[in-house]
Amino acid sequence: SEMHGKTARKMWSHISGKSPIISITNGVHAPTWQAPDIARAYENEGDLWQAHMDQKKELINYVQEKTGAQMNPDALLVGFARRAAAYKRSDLIFRNTSVIGPVIEEGKLQLIFSGKAHPDDDLGKSIIKDLVKMDRQYKDRVVFLENYNMEIARKIVRGCDVWLNNPCRPLEASGTSGMKAALNGVLNLSVLDGWVGEGLKHRVCGWLLDEHIPEDLQEADEDERDLHALYQILLEEVIPTFYNKREKWVEMMKASIEMAQSKFTSDRMLKEYYERMYLKVFREKILATK
Repeated sequence: SEMHGKTARKMWSHISGKSPIISITNGVHAPTWQAPDIARAYENEGDLWQAHMDQKKELINYVQEKTGAQMNPDALLVGFARRAAAYKRSDLIFRNTSVIGPVIEEGKLQLIFSGKAHPDDDLGKSIIKDLVKMDRQYKDRVVFLENYNMEIARKIVRGCDVWLNNPCRPLEASGTSGMKAALNGVLNLSVLDGWVGEGLKHRVCGWLLDEHIPEDLQEADEDERDLHALYQILLEEVIPTFYNKREKWVEMMKASIEMAQSKFTSDRMLKEYYERMYLKVFREKILATK
């Protein structure tokens, strides 16, 4: 991503004679990750909400088949599925259960998680263990899907309402799960890191935690600041919009799909690799031989 390009250049700034570092942001293969019904509804101005609900029900049926959990298709469903690494903070939302617990118990919020840790990453495995505890504590409203693979990933990025992304800045090199979700009209709730800085507009096609970090918390640690912003946006903006402003929600879904299709597909990525890297290197080699 562009942001990681800046991070990399800063990391290597003290090295003399280094090669130039550019950034070409990742993209995802739309035919693999975007549900055909979602694509058709978007392109033909069809019933995007119904297409989304079909995907959501498919995910919920899959969850019941695999875990026995009975999730509510009419309740907000937030997804988080990726490699279990400490910096990605998949358990951040549970850091203060006195705040988030009542919202889950009331049935206004459901969460679905999946992911794997590296075999040697004990901290990552500990995070998964904590997520499984939350699964058992909030039956039918928090689910952890085991044996994370492409099938599970595809169902989650198509079937959730919101995609949660809260890594520690600036450690996210790019991130692609949020791109896959955005292609399906799943709205990102994210920190400003990785690819997010190049496409996500607050309250237009998702929400940015960085827009809600008050000045009086600037001296607090990053976890505390982001948790405060996450709860504020979730409780004051995401949940009210989902339940009370369906027209606005669908408008944001359309903006999300437009953003993802125009900026974050592998077609765009390959074109940039050719034009900005390979063609440039080829021309330089030709000139060097003259």
